[in-house]
Amino acid sequence: MPTTAPRVFSGIQPDAPAHIGNYLGAIRNWAREQDRYNNIFCIVDLHSLTLPIDPATLREQRLVLAATLLASGIDPHKSALFLQSDIPAHSELAWILECFTPMGWLERMTQFKERSARLGNERVGTGLFTYPALMAADILLYDTNVVPVGEDQRQHIEYTRDLAKRINQRFGEIFVIPEALIKEAGARIMGLDDPEAKMSKSIAASSPGHAVMIIDSPDDIRRKFARAQTDAEPAVRFPAGPGVTNLLEIYRTVRELGWEQVKEEFAGKPYSELKRGVAEAVIEALRPIQERYREIRQDDAGLRRTLKESAERLAPIANATLTRVQQAVGLR
Repeated sequence: MPTTAPRVFSGIQPDAPAHIGNYLGAIRNWAREQDRYNNIFCIVDLHSLTLPIDPATLREQRLVLAATLLASGIDPHKSALFLQSDIPAHSELAWILECFTPMGWLERMTQFKERSARLGNERVGTGLFTYPALMAADILLYDTNVVPVGEDQRQHIEYTRDLAKRINQRFGEIFVIPEALIKEAGARIMGLDDPEAKMSKSIAASSPGHAVMIIDSPDDIRRKFARAQTDAEPAVRFPAGPGVTNLLEIYRTVRELGWEQVKEEFAGKPYSELKRGVAEAVIEALRPIQERYREIRQDDAGLRRTLKESAERLAPIANATLTRVQQAVGLR
């Protein structure tokens, strides 16, 4: 990892296989920018416990995600890739941060309000409420300079910044204040079955047609795009409705084209042709990733070693930050 470059922390939850929205909005950029930044990639398995998940499924999904990231181009010699739960400082710092967080700050978090409204308070664990404090701990432990996130996570980064400033004002310069990096192109790939909702792993768990997963077979990818929601028009027209716009955005981002090129290619074409074109573009982009993924999964022991080695390299940084905080608040 370049030591003088800005330190970037990126976290992704192993609650389900990563989908093309994750890849186009984040993972592809992570892989491409490894030489620009001092990168830390964290599989945030503790966050997965905020919703019900089978233990065996969680263990497997951690490996699925780790292998997917490596297959997508994350180089463990350039970047750190580790399991959040392998460094206890994440949990320890999260508790301290919770103690300095007003409840009103957490009650205003959009994700908590939406999920609690959907599931009901009796079915939502306290971990979902305090989730932003653990996310803040993830970021602040490593003196992070930059956090690449989607627009839906901006509120959590603002909370992290506000909390770090509050603690710094009281105890001195304890934390580095991170900046959010919001990517535009491909940052909001929407669901195939609901183009008004961002593509989501949690929704895909109950609605298989919602998302294309990075490790989906070509036949599954074609089937999902064939069933994708479009518009009431008989062919591609501009301005297009949300369903067609989403398919065009996926195609544009996968192929890395400008909007004018995409409009010229598909204007007036039937939706069946658009869906086939998008599906084949996605299949072609994912083919080398899937081949590499299968190779990596043939050696799960080696995959686990890679994760452990990164955690061992990072633990001294995290522990130093935790010690600094403990000393400031009187625990040491």
